Formats: sequence, C-alpha cells, structure tokens
Amino acid sequence: MGVPKATVELAGVALVEHALRTMRDAGLEAVLVAKERDELPPGETPVWLESRSERHPLAGILEALGRAGGPVVVCACDMPFVTPELVAHLAALPGTAVPEAGRRLHPLLARYDAEATAALEAALAARSPLHEAVRAAGARIVPEAEIARFGDPGRLLFNVNTPADLAQAAEML
Repeated sequence: MGVPKATVELAGVALVEHALRTMRDAGLEAVLVAKERDELPPGETPVWLESRSERHPLAGILEALGRAGGPVVVCACDMPFVTPELVAHLAALPGTAVPEAGRRLHPLLARYDAEATAALEAALAARSPLHEAVRAAGARIVPEAEIARFGDPGRLLFNVNTPADLAQAAEML
C-alpha cells in the first residue's frame, strides 16, 4: 500500500476503525495489537504492544492470547466487510476456529484458544506460514457454507492489500 494499512481510509474512515467497530458491535472488547513503532490513527481503543520483535502475524496473536487470559477473536485491520454476526459466531465456537473460503484459510479472522499456544509458538519459532500454524494447532476449520450463512464469503473475507483492492472496496460499498 505504501503507507500503514491501519491508517488508510475507506469511505472517510481508517481501515482499522471498520474492524474495531465490527468487534464492538459483536459484543467483544476491542483491543489493537501492534508493534511499538506502528502508525495507528488516534483513538480511544487500548493498544497492546507486542513484546516480540518478529514481524509475523503469530507474534500479535500470541501477544493477545498471553494478555487476554482466555480465547481471543482476531480480525485484521484490512478486512472492512466482516460483519458483527460472523464475528459473534466465531467467538461462540469452541477451541481455535478458522474460516475457509475460496479454497484457502483466513486465519486473520479467527478465534484462538489458549490450548493452541504451544503449537503457535513452535510455528513462530520455525517461521511457518500462518495457515500451516493453525493446522498444526488443530484448528477447527469453519467451512465456506457455514460462513455463507452470514453473507457472501468473498465479500466478508475481502482483504485490502493494494491500492487496486482499496478502489474495489470503495466500489463494493
């Protein structure tokens, strides 16, 4: 994107704010997990600074698991179309649960349970891709048909990774 994704605006609102609003609307406590030097928009949301130096999504997930004292639901800041109903559904599932749609896992919108910590720690030490880590952790795979109960999975799990994705997201609004 050329700039920190959390601060990129979609419809006049920072991408991260779309995700935070969804988490709150799902009845969850919203917290940002970030590196010390990450650029974030101003706001009232608590920020948990990652204690690990690794630039890997597992570092943030493990930080959240270590601080939360229970399971956590993760939603990446670049997923503006996730609904509170889908988040609440994932939060209510037992164990670690990761959506699958379009023949791929979406581990940055998932529920993580403390029981997965050891497997996730090992995956981080090995620098394993996140999708391999969640499989190693024994995650429940939430099938596309289950996700579709909450809307079009392609829209719900859409990620804004490039300027073209941002333009597409604006059109999707």
